[in-house]
Amino acid sequence: MKFVYFLSFLCCAVLFNSCNTDSSEEQSSEEAGDFPSGAVDLGLPSGIKWASCNIGATKPEEYGDYYAWGEIEEKKSFLPETYLYYKYVSEDTDDNQNWINIGSEISATEYDVAHVKWGGDWRMPTKAEMEELLENCTWTWTTYNGVNGQKVTGPNGKSIFLPATGDSAIGTEVNERGVYGGYWSGTLYDNESYCSYDLYFYDGGTGCYGSPRSCGHSVRPVSD
Repeated sequence: MKFVYFLSFLCCAVLFNSCNTDSSEEQSSEEAGDFPSGAVDLGLPSGIKWASCNIGATKPEEYGDYYAWGEIEEKKSFLPETYLYYKYVSEDTDDNQNWINIGSEISATEYDVAHVKWGGDWRMPTKAEMEELLENCTWTWTTYNGVNGQKVTGPNGKSIFLPATGDSAIGTEVNERGVYGGYWSGTLYDNESYCSYDLYFYDGGTGCYGSPRSCGHSVRPVSD
């Protein structure tokens, strides 16, 4: 099971995107400003609205809950062995065959925790919608109510705050909370059934990359 332990330390690929990213040492809550609640229209070309907080949170700065990709219940251990959609066959089996296929796009399906938990039009963003957020917004690393994260300002001047939730949760530990942010999309990673795309950021960079589906990440819903 070399693959299991390999996944614990490596992500599939990282595609960094420096578009419209403003880096700063630190800003106070007053400098960051307050953020609107509910479904926030950032003025994006698609018209998609982004939620003001994460699944499991009630305020923008709260980290919320962590989920493996396609799972809709919280848990403490994030490993292939505890993942609902992993079935170990043998060391001689192609690694991709150990991961149960639940679709290449799970946004707005029964595997979408945002859609299941919040209902209505709420769902996980697709990879394309995350890329739209990256390409059309200004990203500023800041501190809001004592929490590090990114202030994301849309073309119309409205903003949301994405707390640095940790880039992933492997095993029972959340890695680098306050340093990195990792948010699931509903889109399976290209040509690799064991990875899915997520939004990734830190102080100085943002991007969309592939992360093992068994890892725990936050979810920031969107609505049409």
